[in-house]
Amino acid sequence: MSVVLLICVLLLILAAEFVNGWNDACNAIATVVSTRVLSPMTAVLMAVLLNIAGAMSGTAVATTVGKDILKPEAVSLVVVTASVFSVFVWGALASYGGLPISITHALMGGLVGAGLATSGFHALLWAGWQKILIGLVLSTVFGFVGGYVLILIILRIFHRFTPRQVRGVFGRLQILSAAFMAFSHGSNDGQKFIGVFTMTLFSTGVLQGVFHVPWWVILLCSVVMGLGTSIGGWRIIRTMGTKLVRMEPHHGFAAETGAATIIEVASRLGIPLSTTHTISTAIMGVGASRRFSAVRWGVAGEVVVAWLVTFPVCMAMSWISAMVLNFLRVFLPAT
Repeated sequence: MSVVLLICVLLLILAAEFVNGWNDACNAIATVVSTRVLSPMTAVLMAVLLNIAGAMSGTAVATTVGKDILKPEAVSLVVVTASVFSVFVWGALASYGGLPISITHALMGGLVGAGLATSGFHALLWAGWQKILIGLVLSTVFGFVGGYVLILIILRIFHRFTPRQVRGVFGRLQILSAAFMAFSHGSNDGQKFIGVFTMTLFSTGVLQGVFHVPWWVILLCSVVMGLGTSIGGWRIIRTMGTKLVRMEPHHGFAAETGAATIIEVASRLGIPLSTTHTISTAIMGVGASRRFSAVRWGVAGEVVVAWLVTFPVCMAMSWISAMVLNFLRVFLPAT
C-alpha cells in the first residue's frame, strides 16, 4: 500500500467532514440567527466551538460507523474513497444550492454503494443498519412530535405573559438551546467521519488490536468540521431559519431543545441519526402547532425531496466510483 495513497484518502475524508460542517452544522444555528437573538458571526463562532466540544464528548457513534456498518474484510481504500467522494460531491452541491441534506444518509448511501460494488450484500452488517433505521424514526417522528409538544407546553405556561415579556425570556433561553443543539450535532454527526477515518486506519493496518478511536483523530476531524461551519453556510441558514417557518425566540427554543434532546440520547446510545431531519421536523412541528399553513410546505417539500434523493444518489455515485476504481486497481491497488 502506498503511503501517499493513504494520505490522499484521509485528506478526502477530511474534505467530506468539512462539507459536513458547511451543510449540517449550520442547521444548529439557523433558528437563533433567524430570530435575531444572536448575530450571524457570533452564532457561527458558538457553533464552531460547541460542535468541536460535542464531537470530542464520546465515541459511541464513531464506533458504530467504524465497525458495525460494513464487515472489516469488506473495507478497503476503494470502498472508503468511493463513499466519501460521493458525500463530498453531493454535500458541496447541496450546500451551494442552499439545500439542507442529511450528511448521515449521504455517508450511509455511499458505504452501501461501495460495499455492494466490491463485496456484495454479505458486506453489510445488520447490527449497524438496525441502529440507522431506529435513528430514522427518531429523527422524523420524534423530531416533529418533540417540537410540537414543547411549544404547546411553553404556550400553556406563558399564556399570561405579554409578547415582549416572552421575547425577553426566550431571547436569553434560546442562546442555551442553540448551544445545546450545536453540541449535540457534534456528538452525533461530527463523529461519523471520525468513525470512517478510524475505520480506514484499521483496515490499512496503521492501527491494530481492538477497535478504538484515537484522541488525535477526534481532535483533527472536529477542528476540520468546525472550519467547515466557520465559512457560514448562509444559504442553508436562510432556508432553515426563515423560509421554512417564521419564528420567534420561543419557537426557536422549542425546536432546538426538542431536536437536541433526541440527538443527544441517540449519541449516547451509539445511534447515527440525521440531525438535519431532526431539527427540520422539529421546526415543522413548532410551526404546525400554530396552524397548518404556518409551515411553508412548498419549501418543506423541497427539503424532503432532497432527503429522499440523498441516499440513492450517493449510493449510485459511490457504486459507480467503486466500480471505476476497481477497474483501475492496477494503478490504485486496494488494501
